[in-house]
Amino acid sequence: MKTETLTKKNGHYLNGLSIEDIGDDHLFTGLDTPMKANAFDMSDAEKKERISILFSEIMDVLGLDLNDDSLKGTPDRVAKMYIEEIFSGLDPKNKPKVALFDNKYQYNQMLVEKDITFYSNCEHHFVPIMGKAHVAYISSGKVIGLSKLNRIVQYYAKRPQVQERLTNQIANELKEVLGTEDIAVIIDAKHLCVSSRGVKDDTSATVTTYYGGAFNTPQKINELLNYINN
Repeated sequence: MKTETLTKKNGHYLNGLSIEDIGDDHLFTGLDTPMKANAFDMSDAEKKERISILFSEIMDVLGLDLNDDSLKGTPDRVAKMYIEEIFSGLDPKNKPKVALFDNKYQYNQMLVEKDITFYSNCEHHFVPIMGKAHVAYISSGKVIGLSKLNRIVQYYAKRPQVQERLTNQIANELKEVLGTEDIAVIIDAKHLCVSSRGVKDDTSATVTTYYGGAFNTPQKINELLNYINN
């Protein structure tokens, strides 16, 4: 997959693509989630306080009455949700701790964890991405608990994302943790930036895949797809 680094100047990118073009074309600029060097200088409490203030301003600009009983707590609720829940995957301290175990059963076929439900957010419009992830690996001598596969998916999903990046981030994490190239990741998701705005197509879905090592053959791909579809 081709990626390129873009330099922004006066709201446009030097290769001629506008911000609007990049957002609608669902471009991503690299494997790593774009983060500032000082992203964690503020504590979570400080971030919540700042987000609450800024979100209050957004609501005020929209003309909403923040004195209304139904709305007055919204800025604080949004700030807490951003930091503790839907964007908690931005903070490395929330990365799941994974313990490896010897493959004592000598199980040397693929292990598939399918239909992992996840919720993420499109980094271009900050609206939800909802879908299923299917992950598989062939042990190189070590295995991990099944729930850790789910937790790894959730960790990388809980940040502003592009589906292609999410797919590769999950795959790379599994390769590093398990010490094997024999990894497969398939993500099937619906993007609200497509269904609720823009083209407003509520029926389409996006599928991205990563096949590494032994999975990068037609035979293994077909075997994996049979497991998932059954």
